Amino acid sequence: METIDSKAYLDMDLLRFTTAGSVDDGKSTLIGRLLYDSKSIFEDQMEAIELASTGKGEEQVNLALLTDGLRAEREQGITIDVAYRYFATPKRKFIIADTPGHIQYTRNMVTGASTANLAIILVDARKGMVEQTCRHAFIASLLKIPHIVFCVNKMDLVDYRQEDYEKIKSDLEAFASKLEISDVRFIPISALNGDNVVDRSEKMPWYEGSTLLYTLENVHISSDHNHVDCRFPVQYVVRPQKDEYHDYRGYAGRIAGGVFKKGDQVMVLPSGFTSKIKSIDTLDGELDEAFAPMSVTITLEDEIDVSRGDMIVRENNSPQAEQNLDVMVCWLNPKSLVPNGKYALKHTSKDARCMVKEIKYKVDINTLHRIEDDKEIKMNDIARISLRTTSPLFFDRYDRNRITGSLIMIDEATNETVGACMVI
Repeated sequence: METIDSKAYLDMDLLRFTTAGSVDDGKSTLIGRLLYDSKSIFEDQMEAIELASTGKGEEQVNLALLTDGLRAEREQGITIDVAYRYFATPKRKFIIADTPGHIQYTRNMVTGASTANLAIILVDARKGMVEQTCRHAFIASLLKIPHIVFCVNKMDLVDYRQEDYEKIKSDLEAFASKLEISDVRFIPISALNGDNVVDRSEKMPWYEGSTLLYTLENVHISSDHNHVDCRFPVQYVVRPQKDEYHDYRGYAGRIAGGVFKKGDQVMVLPSGFTSKIKSIDTLDGELDEAFAPMSVTITLEDEIDVSRGDMIVRENNSPQAEQNLDVMVCWLNPKSLVPNGKYALKHTSKDARCMVKEIKYKVDINTLHRIEDDKEIKMNDIARISLRTTSPLFFDRYDRNRITGSLIMIDEATNETVGACMVI
């Protein structure tokens, strides 16, 4: 494999992707194979999993052990928590979230998938599309993951037959057409043997598409961020107490959308005061322009009172400012949601409080039907609810901007994150 010099590495694209699928579909094995075949495993890591595989009496090296780090995971051969892995090829950097397949770990999948550009959903070639396939595809579409790759795994167990793959592919296409997914792809693979993962399979000459790694390296992600609506939530006010920066007052944060340029006329919310961008500063020096998802410090020409939780936007392109919100919530806590209950909220860099006004319906994740008569929201449930906040939030719909359109609910008594919300 080519070596990557450090400067080129810092400048490379970053693709975040998540794996999903039913139990034993081979998610952890696929990631292990991806890391192994792309030469992204250190020798000591390889020795450790060889030793662990031998200790379990397995005939070949179990690559799933690379991501299944918890003892209970290794003993049961399942994934319980979200495991993150990092690797790079000469074309791109990657962050992988290996998420569990069990129904009781839906919340873990939501956590791992919430920041992903792409989701790999595995399907067992022997079983075809099952309930969990539908559930994970629905969650991926709910979270507005732009790219979905269905990997039909374990092709070696059906003798690499094209008709088996084509049947599953047509079922998946029919289901995916009901969901809001813009880019869907299909790849027949064998994670255990490495067919079509990094290298093309000689056993499936009938498949003319690209391998999984080629897809990951070349999928177009630069348009996944909203570069139209300028959104800059202020996280921190920078005031260096040094003589050389005596009058410096900068606003640090991560751009959530749009392109900001030096000299742009901007407006600060909630005050509504306007000014021009004086400079855009980073650790490496000043920039003429910056865009999502860059972290920068913006200075303004006028002395305006700006603090954490405020948002810098364009004058003629403001987000919605409301205290009443309709959201889809994935409930993450063993304690059920309390109707009319009060919770703390975290939205971009702003803290607020809210009350649950109404529970409208729950979603049956298997059929996608609405359940309107059962209003008890338990752990792993997905529901539509109405919230009333103590102060206006500046938000866009989640399908327009995943950063300004999402928020989390926090139990004020325990400080636990209890709900992940998407504004609709």
